[in-house]
Amino acid sequence: MGGGRLEVDRVSKRYGATVALDAMSFDVRAGELFGFVGSNGAGKTTAMRIILGVLAADAGEVRFDGVPLDLATRRRIGYMPEERGLYPKMKVAEQLAYLAQLHGLGPASARRAVERWTERLGVAPRRDDEVQKLSLGNQQRVQLAAALVHDPAVLVLDEPFSGLDPVAVDMMSEVLRERRAAGVPVVFSSHQLDLVERLCDRVGIVAAGRMVACGPVDELRTGGASRLVVNAPAAADGWADGLPGVTVHGREGRAVVLELAADADDQAVLHAALATGPVREFRRRLPSLTELFRHVVHADATASTAPVPAAAVPAAAPRVDASAPDAGVVPTAAVGVPRNAPDDLRAAADDSVGTVVDPLGAPGGSSGVPDGSPGGSDLLPAAPADVAERGADEVAGRSGGAAT
Repeated sequence: MGGGRLEVDRVSKRYGATVALDAMSFDVRAGELFGFVGSNGAGKTTAMRIILGVLAADAGEVRFDGVPLDLATRRRIGYMPEERGLYPKMKVAEQLAYLAQLHGLGPASARRAVERWTERLGVAPRRDDEVQKLSLGNQQRVQLAAALVHDPAVLVLDEPFSGLDPVAVDMMSEVLRERRAAGVPVVFSSHQLDLVERLCDRVGIVAAGRMVACGPVDELRTGGASRLVVNAPAAADGWADGLPGVTVHGREGRAVVLELAADADDQAVLHAALATGPVREFRRRLPSLTELFRHVVHADATASTAPVPAAAVPAAAPRVDASAPDAGVVPTAAVGVPRNAPDDLRAAADDSVGTVVDPLGAPGGSSGVPDGSPGGSDLLPAAPADVAERGADEVAGRSGGAAT
């Protein structure tokens, strides 16, 4: 399934005086890999949670195929949270089939999808193992299978390559390229910028909740600082120090790397190098995505250090009406336990998963997360009854009740 376009249009989110997103806008086109990069705390995960409906935006809109996202559309999103959102005590195949059926697949279709993706991702021999018995790398593969098992129309992946060995990175890269070829828009965040540079069609660089640069990788690199690599073996140290608009950036072996201002004359650099003796190498070098990222983020930080005034972001959107047709739990691989679930089920899921949140039934506050819920945790659907019972037994045991 694929062929649509995901749009994030001027989305803002504020927590008190802290601006998490400031009129964030970008789009991910059908059959495109979009790299979402930024420093820790830049707003990437907040943007992804708003796409999923886990958080409500204060302003702006998220659309797919030109239509605002609703519960039915969000069922078609494949989401991979940065923090693993799997039930540790469930068996791999059982869990994946359960999640596939939450997204609307029938039992037979779910079983076939589980077989397909566990084979494709190299975890088929571990189908009958509990997730907690897998290595971290294999848990990451199962988490990706959970995002893919329902044949999603959109993929939203938060740090999918974190903790993977080189073989697993190659495997996951190939899977993402296959999804792109199938027409699926894919957005993923990563701090591995060399990988983003190799994989992505376009990249968005985020700083302080704003999109500060966005475009094709080659276009962004071409628009970065101009650099020259000059190898003049006979030149003394500091031979380029006095050249107008020229800064020594570093060295590459025997060559010096020079950064040129917009008005600097590269021919003047060449003449100065030749004046020292023979020149073995003289070439332009485009900045890597990592160098570009550092430059853009630093430039943005120095250009805008003043806080955003409170009037710049509209007041928080009204709470979702619990009686509305779409006021249910979004059945992604990371959503909340329904607010009408029994207390023992909530406690059991909390014990099994670590955090359980109902984004639509949360008490007041702008985040949509109930008081006492860890802010960095992602969300899961209610566990099946047998898992809930196991968790409830453990909860009873810790509180002094009978444990089996």
